[in-house]
Amino acid sequence: MAKASIPKGTRDFLPMEMNRRNYIFDTIRAVFKRYGYLPIETPAMEKTETLLGKYGEEGDRLIFKVLQRGDKLKKLFADLKQKLKLIDKEIDFDQLNVLIVNHFLDQAADAALRYDLTVPFARYVVQHQNDITFPFKRYQIQPVWRADRPQKGRYREFYQCDVDVVGSDSLLYEVELIQIFDEVLYTLQLSDFTIKINNRKILSGIAEVSGEVDKIIDITVAIDKLDKIGPDKVKDELLAKGVGEEAVERIVPLFSISGDREDRLTALEAFLNNSEIGKKGIEELKTVFSLIDDLGLQNATLEFDPVLARGLNYYTGAIFEVKAGGVNIGSICGGGRYDDLTGIFGLPNVSGVGISFGADRIYDVMEELNLWPEDLDQAIDVIFVNFGENESRFVLPWLKKVRAAGFSAEIYPSAAKIQKQMKYANAKGCAYVVMIGDNEIKDGRALIKNMQEGSQENLSLEDLLSYLKEA
Repeated sequence: MAKASIPKGTRDFLPMEMNRRNYIFDTIRAVFKRYGYLPIETPAMEKTETLLGKYGEEGDRLIFKVLQRGDKLKKLFADLKQKLKLIDKEIDFDQLNVLIVNHFLDQAADAALRYDLTVPFARYVVQHQNDITFPFKRYQIQPVWRADRPQKGRYREFYQCDVDVVGSDSLLYEVELIQIFDEVLYTLQLSDFTIKINNRKILSGIAEVSGEVDKIIDITVAIDKLDKIGPDKVKDELLAKGVGEEAVERIVPLFSISGDREDRLTALEAFLNNSEIGKKGIEELKTVFSLIDDLGLQNATLEFDPVLARGLNYYTGAIFEVKAGGVNIGSICGGGRYDDLTGIFGLPNVSGVGISFGADRIYDVMEELNLWPEDLDQAIDVIFVNFGENESRFVLPWLKKVRAAGFSAEIYPSAAKIQKQMKYANAKGCAYVVMIGDNEIKDGRALIKNMQEGSQENLSLEDLLSYLKEA
């Protein structure tokens, strides 16, 4: 008999947890819609060629591949067996592993579970370019999958809530996305969170000034780990990736740039004085900061972080990361500008920018800080007690009226003991229990109990709906 279990890094959700998750999704969705974003969905699976090579070497390793089925798979097995027969010398495990991966797995997997929502969105834009209006603003709330090592705040299956706009390079959209970060998290009652911002043009400028332009990806990937492994190990990784020692010595002091926003920008401007792309990144950041300063934010702290890198290869401009205070959880949101992601699918020069809310990490933050509204655990408004066949027949029309008035309602399925029915109502987080027995039917009345307060009211049936509406 199979053991009842699920794969590591995935979760089941109880009704109470789903109420809380839906509260997050509904809050995010409402803000997205207010800013004019339209909903889309894409398949859970994409072609492997759509996903591979878009997230960097480390990202590619975390993509869940889906094996082919049927005759194609049989043929690949036959080819592999034939290839192994042709090897007339003993083969060690590592050689066998390389052979299987290169010859078999890469060819056997023609589809993969999506790693994020951004690359599938770029494919979507190209495929449906004649059906959408540019600039195209979309939101998408769907699960993604990563073959990661499960740990606190890190899952193999989790939801992302994305907004992106493609077809414009206007910095007004960077400003809008910062406002969306602020509004969503403020509405969810997070009182302490920081929006960190940098610009990949600044990182490109750092590589240029350091004389390592061709190492920009390696430099970015290493710097992206600064918070996790510290400056010494980042330095070691840069050297291991072939970044020259002199270049590394020029880059490392940037890790400790301090002061307020202006001090940091001034220090970077001096460092990037001979890099046009670096100076362009500084200029874009100054514009965004100026506009946000004029508008103001409800609760967020907007911070310039000169070593914020975000490891994804497709970012080209502003990059964002959001962290919540008071909890030991990584970034809860992120995003950035990508100038030509659609170009890899045949539609060049279409700039885009987007952000993603990590709903699962936001849930963990809210759980740890106990930020849930009290009424979220109320799963149902009204439960009618079942006193027997005649009474339940009388109650059914009233149950229908209560539902028609917009309340969630049900009747207990059998005439069980009253204690059992009340226990059921309490377990479901019911707000009100309505009791209509034989005596109440004769008198045309109902006894209604407020489950939270424990108080009871004896009402005429005509007043039942009015009571529920005014409660």
